[in-house]
Amino acid sequence: MYPTIYHALFDLFGLDWSWTKLLNSFGFFVALAFIVASYTLTLELRRRAANGIFQPRFAKIIQGAAPNYPDIFFNALIGFVLGWKFIYLIMNSDRLFGSSSPQQHIFSSEGNWLLGLICLVGFGAWRWWEYRKAQLPEPIEVTEKVFPHHLSGNITFLAAIFGIAGAKLFHLLENPDEFREFFTAPSVNSFLSGLTVYGGLIIGATGVLIYAYFKKIPLLHLCDAAAPGLILSYGIGRIGCQVSGDGDWGIVNTMPKPSWLSWAPDWLWSYDYPHNVNVVGQPLFEPCAPQWGEHCTHLVPGVFPTPVYETTATILIFIWLWRMRQKWQIPGVMFAAYLIANGVERFLIEKIRVNNVFKFLGMKMTQAELISVMFILAGIGLLIYVKRSKPKPSTEPTVS
Repeated sequence: MYPTIYHALFDLFGLDWSWTKLLNSFGFFVALAFIVASYTLTLELRRRAANGIFQPRFAKIIQGAAPNYPDIFFNALIGFVLGWKFIYLIMNSDRLFGSSSPQQHIFSSEGNWLLGLICLVGFGAWRWWEYRKAQLPEPIEVTEKVFPHHLSGNITFLAAIFGIAGAKLFHLLENPDEFREFFTAPSVNSFLSGLTVYGGLIIGATGVLIYAYFKKIPLLHLCDAAAPGLILSYGIGRIGCQVSGDGDWGIVNTMPKPSWLSWAPDWLWSYDYPHNVNVVGQPLFEPCAPQWGEHCTHLVPGVFPTPVYETTATILIFIWLWRMRQKWQIPGVMFAAYLIANGVERFLIEKIRVNNVFKFLGMKMTQAELISVMFILAGIGLLIYVKRSKPKPSTEPTVS
């Protein structure tokens, strides 16, 4: 397992680049998931606009205006943080990260003020020059067409902000002890650790739908366009869980590998997650290189590598949805299929996955099982609704 990109580069290529400890491997795949989701969403929104499904809005903008100094100030502030903190950390990574984690330094007051001021001036001047280069003697007002795919960047940004907040909230609701600790003894670690995928999906989608409502984007068409990317990005996130060994694994599996799986490597059936990011399990038997730091444990006995199963399932679902996106013409059918497939996949995987169990209506289940059942029911309900709402073809005789 590779807790950070540094550990992957060190293990695979022998590269000892301390500054890459700043790049958490799980965070890398989460960022990649958002990029992929944004890309597939843009493709679908553009295709639907070309087919006449989306009508443009008309927005008035001012071209050639004088420099916007609040925007210049914000750009300069970004430059200051980049120089003061992140360039400083990269330049001093060998000294800072030799015996401690990057987080200890990222969330501290240390940094290089001179680098910060240089980047502040540079970023601010660059932004000011862009305004001056485009400035006209007399600013003009122009009207532009705005299609939904022009807003995919804003949609992705809102999904990320609301999604991370929702993922943290649902995790805290599932873990009451951490909920109390989060508010009574807040820390950087308590804020960064522990995220629930369904919480991110539900709250992130809520934020996006509110934004789309005010932008007058047809909600069902937007949901249909987002569905393939949502399931694919979920699978990419699970790759991050597998690569980092973040605890989203299955229950203990000491059963012999079945004969029908004889073609597969043993780790696909039961895996011990060596060097996992959570530092849980027993010490590794072989000597552990100092570059691994505290990440020198593995699980004994092994467990089901459920992130691998989920990634495989979600890729298959994505291929199915992507192939059907032009065949299903009724708005909402694509999203209904996504809800049902997502719910079934997650409900089944919960049977062999480690998770907190609670009682609901006299039944023992996990939070993910409850939400997955709700997804399945919501998908079935949406499918029935859109099928019944489909306009019926006219039966009146044609006048020639």
